Amino acid sequence: MKVRRLTICLALFVSLAVCAQRKQIGEARTYLKSGKNFDKAEKLMTDLLKDSANRENKRIYEIWLQSVQKQYDQANEKFYMKKQQDTAQFFSLVRRLFTIAFRLDSLDARPDKKGKVDPELRKDVARDMNGYRTNLFFGGSYLVRKGDFKKAYDYFETYIDCRRQPLFTGYDFFEEPRMAEAAYWAMYSGYRMEKPILALRYRDLALGDTAKRNWTLQYIAESWKALKDDSMYVATLWQGFNEYPMSPYFFPRLMDNYQNQPEKALEVADKALETDSTSGLFLLAKSVALLKLEKFKESLDYSDRIILRYPDMAEAYFNAGTAYVNIALGMDTQRQKKQIKKMYQNAMTYMEKYRSLAPDAEQRWGPALYRIYFNLNMGKQFDEIDKILKKQKS
Repeated sequence: MKVRRLTICLALFVSLAVCAQRKQIGEARTYLKSGKNFDKAEKLMTDLLKDSANRENKRIYEIWLQSVQKQYDQANEKFYMKKQQDTAQFFSLVRRLFTIAFRLDSLDARPDKKGKVDPELRKDVARDMNGYRTNLFFGGSYLVRKGDFKKAYDYFETYIDCRRQPLFTGYDFFEEPRMAEAAYWAMYSGYRMEKPILALRYRDLALGDTAKRNWTLQYIAESWKALKDDSMYVATLWQGFNEYPMSPYFFPRLMDNYQNQPEKALEVADKALETDSTSGLFLLAKSVALLKLEKFKESLDYSDRIILRYPDMAEAYFNAGTAYVNIALGMDTQRQKKQIKKMYQNAMTYMEKYRSLAPDAEQRWGPALYRIYFNLNMGKQFDEIDKILKKQKS
């Protein structure tokens, strides 16, 4: 008897819930027909979906979608009539439309009892959503300008995600020119959020935006660096350098990466000079690499080339002075005294010029001039440098 009463109570409860559901759906439809209060229609549906028992009801999602579409149409009309309208709110409606549409389509495409899949709403919903897709892109662009990179990323990701959504079966978005640009801005947003995984998610697609490919490669490199993936970081630097050798980004970072591998640094410098044989930066890089490889005369030759073309490039004088000092150190102190003195005199000319061009670089020209003045027996100059070096240590 108790079981029977419980069953009756349960059936009554379900019946009341169904009645309440029908009432709210009926109210929402009334709002939709009235031409106003579309937000109230939406709230009625979202309230119903708070109950897990309603989350499989396709009709609720259908009415929810219609209520947001109506709000979108109202907002769009305000823009068209040049009336005041909250731009962020307008774009949030677009984003919400796609969230609802994807959920609705997943319910609509469920197989029937025989396992057959025959979505009844997909064609019409896909047609409507395709008409809104452009505003996903514009919404993301708007949010990038506002600095809201988290939301911007969501917009661009939704735009890109349409390619794989079953809702858009039969639509070909893969060759769409704006798709690569959307991927670029998604990458940019991920980079600005300092989330390298997100930045890298659409890297291959973003590289298709040829106008921004240089920047895309830079963001890819920085993202791999943030993830401490050195091999991918260097590989990306090489790719960027090969494609954009004159970029101020790739070459210096490759040289920094190979600062303890002078052979590789020389390889980079030589490749760069194939692009521009007169670049002061590229010539200097080769001069430094040769210096580290102890090819002092060759390094000196490249330093002189730089000085001839760029007489105010301080580093070239430092390299030349250092080369002469090292040449002197490699000579026989018993048999080559005159030649050694000549090397130190030459070194002094360059290093003093370096000092005049970079007076604050005491830690570099100080020890060099100390050695030079000592070997040239220049007491007054030596004492001055000695005082400078002692002051640095104190």
